[in-house]
Amino acid sequence: MDLEELEPKKKKGHEIGADLGKLSVDDLKELVETLKAEIARIEQMLAAKQSSKSAAEQVFKR
Repeated sequence: MDLEELEPKKKKGHEIGADLGKLSVDDLKELVETLKAEIARIEQMLAAKQSSKSAAEQVFKR
């Protein structure tokens, strides 16, 4: 028996564009919260990259 067989299977994440009709109300609420958290994470990364880009542009503008 492989170790992989002993490990619990991970719940597959939602794919963008997947059928939402199969999800329960609770699943949909959970998905909304998960996506909000992901959007916040993406926005933080975007802000950090924009800041780095602006700083680099100031250095090389001279």
